[in-house]
Amino acid sequence: MIPLILDKKDIIVSSETGSGKTASFAIPLCEKLDWEENQAQVLVITPTRELAIQVKEDFFNIGRFKRIKVSAVFGKSPFRFQEKELKQKTHVVVGTPGRLIDHMERGTLNLSKIKYLVIDEADEMLQMGFVDQVETLLRAIPDDHLTIVLSATIPEDIRKLCEKYMKDPVHITLENQEKASDRIEQIRYDLNENQKKELLKDLLIVENPDSSIIFCNTQLKVEDVHDYLDELGYSCDRIHGGMEQSHRLEVMDAFKKAKFRYLVATDVAARGIDIDQISLVVNYDVPNTNEYYVHRIGRTGRIGNKGKAITFVTPSEKKNLSDLHEYLGNEIELGVKPDSEMISDLEEAFNEKSNQTPEVKDSRGSLLNESILKLHINAGKKTKMRAVDIVGTLCGIDGVEASDIGIINILDISTFVEILNNKGELVYKELQNRTIKGRMRRVSKAER
Repeated sequence: MIPLILDKKDIIVSSETGSGKTASFAIPLCEKLDWEENQAQVLVITPTRELAIQVKEDFFNIGRFKRIKVSAVFGKSPFRFQEKELKQKTHVVVGTPGRLIDHMERGTLNLSKIKYLVIDEADEMLQMGFVDQVETLLRAIPDDHLTIVLSATIPEDIRKLCEKYMKDPVHITLENQEKASDRIEQIRYDLNENQKKELLKDLLIVENPDSSIIFCNTQLKVEDVHDYLDELGYSCDRIHGGMEQSHRLEVMDAFKKAKFRYLVATDVAARGIDIDQISLVVNYDVPNTNEYYVHRIGRTGRIGNKGKAITFVTPSEKKNLSDLHEYLGNEIELGVKPDSEMISDLEEAFNEKSNQTPEVKDSRGSLLNESILKLHINAGKKTKMRAVDIVGTLCGIDGVEASDIGIINILDISTFVEILNNKGELVYKELQNRTIKGRMRRVSKAER
């Protein structure tokens, strides 16, 4: 992908999850961007808020030393905050279709300078009914843009959309030498609805995973299963579309850092979770579509790792299971339910792990943070602070060059600036006794 994007070729990529698609377009696009241009040049459309946030983080980390500024816009998040961010210099905008159109129609998002369009998880966009909105955005950007479409599968509707709007696209299909079915052990259990909770409890004892996602088809079921596990004293939380966005982000961040072991979720979480060490996925319900099954089990057995996926099947779901087998081209093996002796033998090890304090994982980009210090300056737009004022002051410090200055974000009454290359402490100390734009300013270390 990288040389094709650098050569300005339209691309359609079909690849399973976890193969590194985001990096493969973010790296060359960070190289192609014109840093001096204040308006957005890259538009990335994603089907879910979680995926928008993740793509933003990846773009931010990849482009950090080039001072690439990335904004994410999505629903159920304050419009005015996004509007303020978009008024700043913005190179990349990542967002969900509805909120992107909302900003475009209100005049808070300028698409006239877009040179690169990325449609991520295009098949999910189709499943969620976003194709018309994607077309609205396609018609709003300049004709001479480069288009990159990424999808686990390329259904007919997506193919037609590509034919209509893309220019001689290059097709790339990434097939891993090790198939997902080789990395992910898939088992099903036939049972009645009222047997699910007890079997789930038994299987979690037997499997004893460090990290697991339990998928349900409805928000109500998620709440019910979460409450059941919580009453058992299990380390768990839940996520679904009915929760406030800020709460969903908190839950996802805590799960990524391994602060709890079991995440109960609807399919809103099947996309956008990029965690390497999820060893077990449980389909508490057979998913509503075959594609959702693939995306769910794709949360485990990420490239280079082994995983396990368990599916509960009730009599009313037999038809869905039959359709799924036809879609997969093979049957999911029927498992043998653990007996009481096996559960008793493994319960001590389960309890021991449950009582251990989890080792909190570093967040993505933490290695980058080690050499970067973010500073807060108590001045902003209302005092006519400009980026050139910050850069001029910092470059006047012995040992500091322009390449040591990262992203500068000027708000109404505050300015944030990243100092790179382990020079943050030097700059922080110097600014305690140095004027910025002719006045002393209060400078402090900012929260990350």
